[in-house]
Formats: sequence, C-alpha cells, structure tokens
Amino acid sequence: MDGAILTTTINPLNPSRLRIVLVLQGGGALGAYQAGVYHALHEHGLAPDWVVGTSIGAINAAILAGNKEADRLVRLKQFWERISHRDSIDMNLVTDQQRRSNIWLATLDTVLRGVPGFFKPRNFSLFPVGASVEPEQASFYDTSELASTLNELVDFDYLNQPGGMRLTVNALRVKCGSLTSFDSQQQRLTADHIRASGALPPGFAGVRVDGDLYWDGGLYSNTPLETVLDDTPHVDTLVFMVDLWSSEGPEPTTLDEVQTRQKDVTFASRSKRHIEDYVNTHTLQHKLRELYAKLPDTAHNRRQTEELVALGCDSTMHIVRLPYAGRDWHMAAKDINFSKGSIEWRWEQGYQDALRAIKAAGWLAFVTQDTPLVVHELPPYERDAA
Repeated sequence: MDGAILTTTINPLNPSRLRIVLVLQGGGALGAYQAGVYHALHEHGLAPDWVVGTSIGAINAAILAGNKEADRLVRLKQFWERISHRDSIDMNLVTDQQRRSNIWLATLDTVLRGVPGFFKPRNFSLFPVGASVEPEQASFYDTSELASTLNELVDFDYLNQPGGMRLTVNALRVKCGSLTSFDSQQQRLTADHIRASGALPPGFAGVRVDGDLYWDGGLYSNTPLETVLDDTPHVDTLVFMVDLWSSEGPEPTTLDEVQTRQKDVTFASRSKRHIEDYVNTHTLQHKLRELYAKLPDTAHNRRQTEELVALGCDSTMHIVRLPYAGRDWHMAAKDINFSKGSIEWRWEQGYQDALRAIKAAGWLAFVTQDTPLVVHELPPYERDAA
C-alpha cells in the first residue's frame, strides 16, 4: 500500500536483536535433550542464527539448518522417532527397577543389532579380531545408513544457500590430530561432513572428506564453544550451550559407576577455561583500543584503525548453560540407550529446562558496555506453595 509504514515485530525476549547461537555437544542418545531445548526456543521465537555441533550435536544441527523454520521440529521428531527403540512396556506404568531392566534389554539390542537408519554391525568384518582393513571400514559398526537418513531429512541445497541458518560442525583430522571446522559459510556441506563429525572410533569408522580421513570432533573438544568464541568480528551474541555430560559427580564404587564417571569426565565441557581465555583476551583488546585512542592523530593510520575496529571488543556475549541432569542409573552405556521412553523423557527434560532459562531471561538484565561475557546458569526449580 502506498504510504504504508512497514514495521517489524520485535521479540521481547530479544529486543536488542542479539545474534543467537546454539552450541551442541556429542553424546549419542543423550542428544534427545538437545532436541527438547530447541523445541522451547522454537516456540518462543529464539531459533538460532548459527548452530554449532559435534557428533550427535552435528546431526541435530544439520536437521535444523537444513530445513525451513516450519519444518524443523517435524524433521527433528522424525529423526528421533526413527532411531528410538520401541519399549516392550509402558515406562510410565512400571516400577523403577522394571524400567531399568527394560533399558538394559534395549541397550543390549542396540549393541547386537545397531540402530536402523543410523548404524548397523559389520557382521563379517575381520576388524574385531585384529585384521587390517580399509580405514573407512575400521570399526565395529557401519554408518552408511545415516547418510541415507540425513539426505532424506536434511535439504542440503537449502542448507548451503546464502542467508540461511549458519551451520558449523567439528571433526578431527586423523593424520595430524587437528580439529577442523566445516562451515556452511565457507564451503558446501554434505552428509559426509556430518557423519565425519560423529565418527567415534572404534565403534564408527572414520569418514573421508576431500581425501582426508576424519573422526569424531569430540575426541579433541566435545563442546564446540571455542568455535563461537574465536569467531570474528565479535558481535553481541546470545549463546545457548547444551551440556550433556557432567564434570562433577560422586566418587564411583562399582565398575559401571567407574566407567560412567570416566565418560562424563572425558566428554564434559571444558568451557570454563575457554571462557576465561576469551574474557582475558577481550579485556586486553579493550585496553589496547583505549590506549590507541589516546595517541595523537598523527600516530593513527587507517589500517590500524580498521584492525582495532574489527576486534569488536565492545561486544557482549551471553552464555546460557543448559546441563542435562539425568543420571541414567549411572549406566556407562547411557549414550547408546535409545529406548523410546528414555528418548521422550530426555526431550521433555530439555524442553522444560529451556523454558526455565527463557522464563528467567537473564540476558535481558543490564550490563555495562565493557562487559565481555556473562554466563547464565539455570535458576532453581520453583517450589509449589504449601
């Protein structure tokens, strides 16, 4: 209409239009918690502009970035329904011991038969007995079915178009042990890039991309937060970081508890160290710009000015940490527990935890312009009035 004024609705949960980033760890079947987190963000208009993932986080991330907004939740649910193991009992109607027994059976079935649409055993492979095989076959399971699943649920043409949700997945280059970030803003991504990010040996074999063999990025760093912290230029950002493994826990007393604790410690987030390094660097950059500004105009030049502006040290990053709190009976195999009841429970927990974070909305509180980073933990559960 001539003379009409176009207005854009501002989300009250993001009035400053912060860039939104979703950071997803590796964790196998625990990744259903990540799906629940996105579910809540989606409902509140907080869908990410950029999603960074490793392993199962890379799979969830690819499904999000590779579909239009209206289709993301549908495709995500299709994936998790496809790979979940149907329970022989209603998990909501039995005792805790019966639930645990059912999950052990479901996990055993995963070990013996794999997960349709994800991975299956290499039944006739000589790899388990120590024979030499091709690097792409050096594993107990074959993930070629995952490629078909991804190509069905992810529109890679849409994902690789400019202007959409940015996707970054991390993988470890086997020959040199270095971490590689595959980024949709830098290259065309395919199902093989996603599979490479989740190729955790010796269960899954390395995946070859452009001639190089890659393993699961979690072997180097399971929480890809540093990918976001290292991104330049720095801009005001709201990061939802999902932690699937706990760095803290009780001293173990049984073999299963020892193995569970070992996995938690191995794959838990190292984000505290990365955050401290970021804050220190950011502070130094800020001081450098202040000192430069005090120099006489004759000491300034265009190149130096542009370089300092590019540092973007006046930006603030808000990190909302969403930790998966499920103990899973201290089962070392919790990441291969694809029981449908467990998948649904984790999804719901992720959804409810994200709702708590959204209700608190700590990122809306005032911070000074020179605040480089703020970490927001989940608020405690509200107790019902007596």
